[in-house]
Amino acid sequence: MQGVRDKEIAGKKITVIGAARSGAGVAQLLKEKGAAVFVSDSGPAEKLRAQMKVMASMDIDIETGGHSNRVYDAEMMVLSPGVPSTAPVVREARRRELRIISELELASWFCPCPIVAVTGTNGKTTTTTLIGRLLHDGQKRHVVAGNIGTAFSSVVSELDDASVAVLEVSSFQLDDIESFHPKISIILNITPDHLDRYEHSFDRYIASKCRVFENQTKEDVLIYNDDDAVTREHVERLAGSHVRLMPFGLHHAFEEGSYVDRGRLFTRIDGQAQDVIGVEEISIKGIHNLYNSMAAALTAQLMAVSVPSIRATLRNFKGVEHRLEFVREVNRVKFVNDSKATNVDSVWYALQTFKEPIVLLLGGRDKGNEYGKLADLTSKHVKAIVAIGESSEKVYRAFLSLCPVIKAASMEDAVKAASTLASPGDVVLLSPACASFDWFDNYEHRGRVFKEIVNAL
Repeated sequence: MQGVRDKEIAGKKITVIGAARSGAGVAQLLKEKGAAVFVSDSGPAEKLRAQMKVMASMDIDIETGGHSNRVYDAEMMVLSPGVPSTAPVVREARRRELRIISELELASWFCPCPIVAVTGTNGKTTTTTLIGRLLHDGQKRHVVAGNIGTAFSSVVSELDDASVAVLEVSSFQLDDIESFHPKISIILNITPDHLDRYEHSFDRYIASKCRVFENQTKEDVLIYNDDDAVTREHVERLAGSHVRLMPFGLHHAFEEGSYVDRGRLFTRIDGQAQDVIGVEEISIKGIHNLYNSMAAALTAQLMAVSVPSIRATLRNFKGVEHRLEFVREVNRVKFVNDSKATNVDSVWYALQTFKEPIVLLLGGRDKGNEYGKLADLTSKHVKAIVAIGESSEKVYRAFLSLCPVIKAASMEDAVKAASTLASPGDVVLLSPACASFDWFDNYEHRGRVFKEIVNAL
């Protein structure tokens, strides 16, 4: 950690690297606060026309197609989350000892209200969305932003001291924080992912996730998954002495936290246990969603949402798009969009959600996946695999001994093949375990295309 440093930006020359949602949002915020802003993106101009138009309307200079030396003529550099810390432009900025912070850090300087920061390898979007819904139903003023799709810097000006900022926070956003200070931080789990961004070091990835609580104090709360050994070990070692801890899990009745007893979800805060809801009453299914619900219920209670309100929301919340999203049923075959499953652990959870035989669409841009963890569940639940994307050959080799595997040349081919392989009563599940950038712009694009094809069957 660099330590808390000067937060004055008026009149300063500041470079923003990356012009997508977060970069555009933070550039506008900086301009409004009086900085001299320059935006640089390595992407081609034809893909950034909308952002260029916005920048022009605000009299913000922007370059595309690469980074000129002008990016270093600044007192500070702000990184969009999509820009790797290992990118040459970032390495050179560090060599020149230029101050570098993330968009998340910059936006937090102007946040007048408590921040709830949700991180973890899997479940961030569902939990963040659920917390937002719990606050909405509990009539608490709030915004939901961050890695979920709305840049924090784009909405921070809408907040006042009576609001709550609920943020989905990725490891990339945490890499370059200085003083980012959530009132409540949440770590849902930590499993290997994005190791290509962390020099293939799981320890570096873990350290990045744990930065979410490094500026918290005893006045703040860290909610974490006690059943996840990696998370538990690092939280207890790094945060146990300086943050108020609230674990959640299935195996212990915690002095403070959330747990399950005789099929019911309980919370205990300040010595007061609350019977929140029966596990079977929670509308989003699967053990991963039970964990998400426990973390969200604790957060809502800490934000003064009543238990009856929490119970009603948990009964009615239907989940998020692209996360185990039911699309439609065709000839008694259910089609499910889990495009947001971009790593092996997400697929591991997804395969446990269904009792029906599964035809699985798996593959994309591989991030160093090890598929061994899926072997047992594949043998038990997967009827066939349709391998897609750049990693189709790797998927084919990894699973051919466990079930039939065929390779598809496009999403349309994949859906048609899966439809042929599936029988009445089966589930066709898009749960790729990979990034989407081989065939698609992002996982949302991948999920939308899948749904369009399914709806056209």
